[in-house]
Amino acid sequence: QTMVRRWARSLLNVLSLLCVRTCSLLFPQEARCGYVIILMAVYWCAEVIPLAITSLLPVVLFPLFGILESKEVCMQYLKDTNMLFVGGLIVAVAVEHWNLHKRIALRVLLIVGVKPALLMLGFMGVTAFLSMWISNTATTAMMVPIVQAILEQMYSTEEDLAEPPVAQTNVAFELEEKNAANTVGVQGKGPATVHWYSFISNGHIPDDPTAYKERELKKRTCKGLILCVCYAASIGGTATLTGTGPNLVLKGQMNELFPRNGDTVNFASWFGFAFPNMILMLILAWLWLQFSFMGLNLKQTWGCGMERTDKERAAFDVLKLELQKLGSISFAEFNVLMIFVLLVLLWFTRDPGFIPGWATYLFNRKSEFVTDATVAIFVCSSPNRIVLLFVSTSAMKEPFLPAPLLEWKVVQRRLPWSIVLLLGGGFALARGSEVSGLSRWLGQQMSPLNSVPAWAIAVILSFVTAVFTECTSNVATATLFMPIFASLAQSIKVNPLYIMIPGTLSASFAFMLPVATPPNAIVFSYGHLRVADMAKTGFIMNILGVLCVTLAINTWGRPLFDLDTFPSWANITSGNRTIFSVLPPAIRSCWKMCKWKKLHFSRKRL
Repeated sequence: QTMVRRWARSLLNVLSLLCVRTCSLLFPQEARCGYVIILMAVYWCAEVIPLAITSLLPVVLFPLFGILESKEVCMQYLKDTNMLFVGGLIVAVAVEHWNLHKRIALRVLLIVGVKPALLMLGFMGVTAFLSMWISNTATTAMMVPIVQAILEQMYSTEEDLAEPPVAQTNVAFELEEKNAANTVGVQGKGPATVHWYSFISNGHIPDDPTAYKERELKKRTCKGLILCVCYAASIGGTATLTGTGPNLVLKGQMNELFPRNGDTVNFASWFGFAFPNMILMLILAWLWLQFSFMGLNLKQTWGCGMERTDKERAAFDVLKLELQKLGSISFAEFNVLMIFVLLVLLWFTRDPGFIPGWATYLFNRKSEFVTDATVAIFVCSSPNRIVLLFVSTSAMKEPFLPAPLLEWKVVQRRLPWSIVLLLGGGFALARGSEVSGLSRWLGQQMSPLNSVPAWAIAVILSFVTAVFTECTSNVATATLFMPIFASLAQSIKVNPLYIMIPGTLSASFAFMLPVATPPNAIVFSYGHLRVADMAKTGFIMNILGVLCVTLAINTWGRPLFDLDTFPSWANITSGNRTIFSVLPPAIRSCWKMCKWKKLHFSRKRL
């Protein structure tokens, strides 16, 4: 029976290849390319196979369907944008490896204060800042145990003062143990958390309405402080070009679809647009979460001169103790911090836009030789005598040579390599759509939208993207929608960035479901939230996010990206060129000869 199954599978594979060849003869190229895109969209949404493996389907299907040659498809998987992503994440891994992000978080939280509303603001600010530079998942995984330890210490102290415990065991809350519990929770076994909202040690629930209100307030406060971390991680990742995958998808698709765009989207220009939007969204999210879970009590939030309560002192002691455990800043932490600052400065000053940058004067006079990816890889692969990010095995044996800041095996283990393949799959789809003529066909189908205002189109597509990203990866969402948005913008003669930027940012607005993004899943695994809590709060967050993006793109985004005009680099007739380029050589030569004879005959008549 096993042999029969194996032979049946082999026969099915052969028949599928024959079907593929038959389809390539019966249907036009646009339909074949559309089939590949729809197939990948279904696979990405249903997660039939890992997302990265789905991204490799164009390597197989495009050559079989006669859309692109194999060597041209494979070239799409390692482009300038991929190297920018790799370089930025290597520096982020170094920051995580030496716990520099934890030191920054604890220091800022001690400065902000431990009143619940201000503590929420501190958590959100720190999480958003760290998510700008390191992955959203790593930031959330680091911040949630800190939140958990503070909450447990705050409310266990309050309960101890309110009523002496009877046969109650005192629990020591160590962040290292919580990190281990968090790892177990992500793997699906659930974290071993201690619920601070246990009622009384004998299990009896009192009928006192005041006590009931206090317990409900504690539950809501816990939900709000836990939920603010994953929301701030998603919001913070939008502020920088390397902060999250969809931003890099936008840059890569711009370079692929509009190669003459003049590097319009770079690190500096994106930061100038997205950072103010991130600040606005963060403030609105803080106000909404405070209103939803804590109530807007200004006296309790900003009460200057008021004495700290016992639970606030307990939370402050937890933060102080954890910072003391880290000790004084080490040589490695200081060097990683300097490398990080150097990388950001080089990114900002390479091509600021309003003035020529250092790359323009030194390298880019004739062409775009040096890009943001060049800077990222330069900082990561600097010689060991200068920066010491990596050293060779032989060099490590030299006496008095300090240890490397980062070993390659650490990078191999922590770098999300699947995102590199996801980005490459998106570039392959964009190239296939262009060459097959699918992009031109989609643009023609969307031409009736000329009568709809551009801002309305941007808002509608932003909501569609925000809903779609709740069900699938944000990178996959951006990869699917960016070529379509570009074709739509060309058909209605609007700057493509006016449609593509809101769609890119909306792909990161995964606020409603635990499965929407890894930060949501990490937070949900701690057991304090229900799906309904996240869905109700996240629905308003999606609306606030789209409104903020609409405001940003129609105010400071217009002069920054020159959105009021339809740029010359977007006014390309790629359809005629690509359809002609995919014709067989014999037909192409006949076409050229007919055109030459027609021109010669018309001149002869004149």
